[in-house]
Amino acid sequence: MVSGEFTRRSTNTSPRAFPEHLYNDYMITVDSSKAGLRLDVFLSSELKNLTRARIQKLIDGGFVLVGGRKTKSSYKIKKDDRISVEIPPPEKHDLEAEEIPLNVLYEDGDIIVVNKPADMVVHPAYGNWKGTLVNALLAHCKDLSGIGGEVKPGIVHRLDRGTSGVIVAAKNDGAHLELSRQFKARTVKKIYRALVYGAVKNDSGVIDKPIGRSVRDRKKFSSRTHKGRVALTEWKVLKRYNNDLTLLEIKLRTGRTHQIRVHFAEAGHPLVGDSVYGSARQGKRISDAKRRCVAQVFGRPALHAAKLGFEHPTKGGWMEFEAPMPSDFQKLLDNI
Repeated sequence: MVSGEFTRRSTNTSPRAFPEHLYNDYMITVDSSKAGLRLDVFLSSELKNLTRARIQKLIDGGFVLVGGRKTKSSYKIKKDDRISVEIPPPEKHDLEAEEIPLNVLYEDGDIIVVNKPADMVVHPAYGNWKGTLVNALLAHCKDLSGIGGEVKPGIVHRLDRGTSGVIVAAKNDGAHLELSRQFKARTVKKIYRALVYGAVKNDSGVIDKPIGRSVRDRKKFSSRTHKGRVALTEWKVLKRYNNDLTLLEIKLRTGRTHQIRVHFAEAGHPLVGDSVYGSARQGKRISDAKRRCVAQVFGRPALHAAKLGFEHPTKGGWMEFEAPMPSDFQKLLDNI
């Protein structure tokens, strides 16, 4: 159903899909059926290929005007409001392309799938402007999507620095938008392996606890938060190591920051090697001396993104990729 008058000001192609020219101006007139909606919610329903987060950034940046005036994402639209939307070209970046070796699992003209090592940051940020996956991708892919922003070109999702495994990046904006849609719709398959402290009680289960910034420490995430977002973690036991440790297969239904680490730490089973959400006391409780020593010296969260599955963003068809257990994690398992 068309909710109002929707005019594309620069081309005569379909206004909702942007198949040929992603960066144009639009003018939307609100009809009575949509009056009262938040501005960002309304635009998310009209501009199908833009995420709500992207729309909020456009609003905050002054690229969305209501009656010629800048407003907020929370503005409640009214009947006959005239909303102008400018979708700018990708932000230019001055990041340094670095010839860093990549373990490429798959690549075509639209996407690149990489097995990320555990010590690599995904995108530049304060204190980590070089040596990231983005720096490596800029050297490897000359046409990397710029829609992710100035410091995140091509990045659709992320893995923590200490997490190894499969990650996909977009090489053009059309692929980026479609992959983002799949992640938002929770149709992407994400399978992890994790080694946690203690004997997990059941053989399988689901953790359903919202996650947001911790009220006690803003650098951490927690279910004890003022603004939690839905977080669903499905798991099953792969192997038990007496009452000391448990190897899990984890399927993420959502993708909140530090989700696996937070959910299992709060369940009393922090990941081995997790210095942020874990505790030194956990390692000391391991009865076997050799096992205790091996677990305590593991230098990162014992978490590996083993499988990633999604529909190809332009060609269609299900694709699934698997990254073998990295040597440090495998050595850990072999010695406990």
